[in-house]
Amino acid sequence: MTTDSAANGPDPAEYQTSQEAERAQTDQSLRLEREKVDDALSEHLAAIEETADTVIATARRRADTLLAAARADTDRHSQATGATSLIGRERNREDAAVTRERAVADQTLREERAEPIELLVRERGDTDNDLSVERERADLALVTRDQVLAIVSHDLRDMLGVVLGFAALIEKVPSGDQATSYARRIGRSGVRMERLVGDLVDVASIAAGALAVTREQADLTPVIIEAVDTFHQRAADAGVRLAVDLAPSLTGAAFDPARVLQVLTNLLTNAIKFSPPAGVVVVRASRVGDDIQVSVSDEGSGIPADKIEVVFERFLQVRQDDRRGVGLGLYIAKCIVQGHGGRIWADSQLGQGSTFSFTLPLAAPLADAAL
Repeated sequence: MTTDSAANGPDPAEYQTSQEAERAQTDQSLRLEREKVDDALSEHLAAIEETADTVIATARRRADTLLAAARADTDRHSQATGATSLIGRERNREDAAVTRERAVADQTLREERAEPIELLVRERGDTDNDLSVERERADLALVTRDQVLAIVSHDLRDMLGVVLGFAALIEKVPSGDQATSYARRIGRSGVRMERLVGDLVDVASIAAGALAVTREQADLTPVIIEAVDTFHQRAADAGVRLAVDLAPSLTGAAFDPARVLQVLTNLLTNAIKFSPPAGVVVVRASRVGDDIQVSVSDEGSGIPADKIEVVFERFLQVRQDDRRGVGLGLYIAKCIVQGHGGRIWADSQLGQGSTFSFTLPLAAPLADAAL
């Protein structure tokens, strides 16, 4: 027996370290992206500024050339009229005015060029502040989630165990058909509640990367037979017949029997739930290439084509008005199968039923396997 480290996930301390490492990697990626943006922006702005400076310098040279030519004409005329001193004073005032205007224009240009950089700095500061706030919220949400899970997985399960235990005792005591019926209803509701609690805990464990999958090489046949036997009574109560079609040998895969049983439980629950009275649910298993492939087929109403690709998502309900579940079973089944290195999918046609299939890879002996 071995535990698949990729599927089993880290313990809380390792998970915290992993989160810190991921954040450090995110920060490093952000820094690298900002450096790339800065380099690209610098090159872009430098090219723009160089072009603008060239245009301004060229315009000023042309203006100076035109002004010099005009002044040369004026000088020739002033020598003839004797107004040289008056023209010199006017030129001094004009030159001072041009110098001031050019200095103001240069200062305005420098300020305009600095505005994008200042805006970028402010926006980055706002982004960093928002990121910090979101991380604090995420940390608080994780702490709250862990506290709730501790209560759900321990205290609530203990209370459910008490309810189920007393319901089983009441059912055994000769107290009339009605009391026995009530006890059975309590028991069924308790079982469903316990399963929902387990699903919620599993979903949280998946989100934390800590869903345990302990694999061992075993025969898959007893696991399938156990799943089918468990659901015989429920199927009979719903008027549905269960059938199996198993290959002679289903050995060679390394898997977690409890987790694979959980996958089959989820698939059989859905198949029976959506099967019409007198319908048939068939469980098949055989070797296909390098895998053992298991499928559960029903004769229900089928799944719309636009739901096939997303049916394994969390909290998805194929029908919005269906309140017979919360949409976690298939998501958990997908994560368990993927934790084994397999895949899971659905085939369906409206009015003709659905088939859910998953694979478990065949493995070398555990002593030689790198799991």
